[in-house]
Amino acid sequence: MRTADTILNIIQDRGKRQLPLDDVYRQLYNPDFYLRSYAKMYQNNGAMTPGTTGETVDGMSLNKIDRVIEAMRYERWKWPPARRVYIDKPKGGKRPLGMPDWSPKVVQDIVRSILEAYYEPQFSEHSHGFRPRRGCQSALTKIHNTWNGTKWFIEGDIKGCFDNIDPHILMDILQENIRDNRFLRLIEGALKAGYCEDWNFHPSLSGTPQGGTVSPVLSNIYLDKLDKFVESTLIPEYTKGDKRGRNPAYGQVANQLQTARRQGDLERVRTLKKELRKYPSKTPDDPGYRRLRYIRYADDFLFGFAGPFEEAHQIKDKVASFLQTELKLTLSAEKTLITHAQTGRARFLGYEIGIMYSSTKLNRLGTRGVNGVVGMYIPEDVIQAKRKRYLRDGKPIHRPELQNDSEYDIIIRYQGEYRGLVQYYGLAHNLAQLGYVKWTMETSLLKTLASKNQTSVTKESKRLKATTKTSDGPRKCLKLTIQREKKKPLIAIFGGLSLKRRKDPIMEDRVIFPYVQLRSEIVERLLNDTCEVCGEKKNVQMHHVRHLRDLNKKGKREMPLWMKVMIMRKRKSIPLCKGCHDDVHHNRPKSKRQGNQRAG
Repeated sequence: MRTADTILNIIQDRGKRQLPLDDVYRQLYNPDFYLRSYAKMYQNNGAMTPGTTGETVDGMSLNKIDRVIEAMRYERWKWPPARRVYIDKPKGGKRPLGMPDWSPKVVQDIVRSILEAYYEPQFSEHSHGFRPRRGCQSALTKIHNTWNGTKWFIEGDIKGCFDNIDPHILMDILQENIRDNRFLRLIEGALKAGYCEDWNFHPSLSGTPQGGTVSPVLSNIYLDKLDKFVESTLIPEYTKGDKRGRNPAYGQVANQLQTARRQGDLERVRTLKKELRKYPSKTPDDPGYRRLRYIRYADDFLFGFAGPFEEAHQIKDKVASFLQTELKLTLSAEKTLITHAQTGRARFLGYEIGIMYSSTKLNRLGTRGVNGVVGMYIPEDVIQAKRKRYLRDGKPIHRPELQNDSEYDIIIRYQGEYRGLVQYYGLAHNLAQLGYVKWTMETSLLKTLASKNQTSVTKESKRLKATTKTSDGPRKCLKLTIQREKKKPLIAIFGGLSLKRRKDPIMEDRVIFPYVQLRSEIVERLLNDTCEVCGEKKNVQMHHVRHLRDLNKKGKREMPLWMKVMIMRKRKSIPLCKGCHDDVHHNRPKSKRQGNQRAG
């Protein structure tokens, strides 16, 4: 039997050549697909979150895989409804989120891997959301490097996109390339599975199963129609001319400057140089020049247009009309805006984006190199929102929820939060403003450590103050060193990150790499089919815990053997036979057979 990775490589090759995908449902009979998904997802936080039936990753076994495969083989698999919860949106309101059970998560991940392998080579270069080796940074870098000279930004946001995807249109799109009706029925069943809210069942009339692993790729398949419409219709229609025409006023002054230089009139040369900077070198409103650029991340998209406002409004109307007629989606009126690129800024993926102009700022060559260049900025409300987490009444505070953690863990946590900000906003021209966030976080950190150690902030600052080397030179930081016998010391650092903007960010080009077979250690332990407590080789299941710290650490003599094994090996999972697994969940005393085994 072929491995899952070999099959995905074959499917990917068919996608590259745009050949129809047929006879794919039988791949769901392959146990390697289930083991592959298990190895990928068992560490996720959601793996221990129950759905409507209460099933989690705990209890995963080869027998469970066999039961799912048998249900697939005879088309008896039924998608149970997901448990619906609501999470807060950043700007207010609630977003519904589905919580599937463990087995449906695994099946969804297999379906996702097949669809992703086939469709990924066919997706548009303008799409960056929910795709391998792509994301927010690749989308922002594309704008930064190629959108110079943009005059208008058209911000687009689809109203309730994932909740309003039409399942009939989605199935029609899938049928264009997939010729396996059983596989299509499986996907359709996931779309119609429904959800439970307050223990009441609600059918699914529209949308993709939010919270499920298959939803992102299904939404990309659906919105790829929009990408193709923009590529094939809008961009050719609103793109013309090789370059803008030369500005006559600029050309006249440039000729006078050249004459003055030949005559050696240095004073007039200086005067004409200043006058030349008052005029753009190219005609800003050249009727023979248009440029339309486009980028999409999930349901948010942005157009950059060089042309008149009337045509920018036409583009917005055509996109809205296409979404309404072809995909039955609606643009959000309050979030779909047309912004002048020079006088205003568009919001996209947490950045403010505009076009810079300055007649006085010159580069090393003495030219106005900043004109028409894309400027990217951290919004002021983002900076204040990041600081607010560490403030109370406008002053930095300690975080009491972290006081029971070790000093090392506290510093590592703060550094992770700060590093994420610095790395994400590395393209911003006002990146240095994160120094204010750093001061707030550092003060909060010192207060947290001072509260933990019953000392003062000043003493903690003196104790931890240090410098660290970076690619841009030494930087001040807080540094904790924990010496260990016969081991390297543990070092935790807060700060020490350069706030120098990355002028030339380097992002790897998207390359479709073949799937490489990587067998996880947890899969090997499951396939070994041996209880690591009593040695039984029958009905082995994987026992999982959410955190190692949840285990009893009062003393090894008080612990059952399974707990000693997990703590000594620092693993959150252990293979147990059904009898030992039941003993764990029912807190039964260990058997004589377990007591005779040694944890190793």
